[in-house]
Amino acid sequence: MPGARDLPHPDAAILVLTDVLFALSDPSRLALVRRLAQGPLEVAACQPTGGEVPKSTLSHHLRTLREAGVIRNVPEGRQRYVSLRREDLDDRFPGLLDAVLGGTGE
Repeated sequence: MPGARDLPHPDAAILVLTDVLFALSDPSRLALVRRLAQGPLEVAACQPTGGEVPKSTLSHHLRTLREAGVIRNVPEGRQRYVSLRREDLDDRFPGLLDAVLGGTGE
């Protein structure tokens, strides 16, 4: 049974392309996804480049990405770690992330 700190994540089989594309359409969220393509981050390290972002804005970006199925946000001890759901996205929408991330295979 999920704990109180667990957040719901959509199953890979029901990811919707328009939801994923909407989540990736914001420059700040796209920058965050590019950083996550290099590996998981602690939530506190998920600040978009270019200055401080209010906590509420960062939470909104993380929620939008999580609800679209782009990222996984899980508790680990007293922290939360965010990771890109690359395998799920590649299985559901082959080539999408490579195209969105500039074809670099990040």
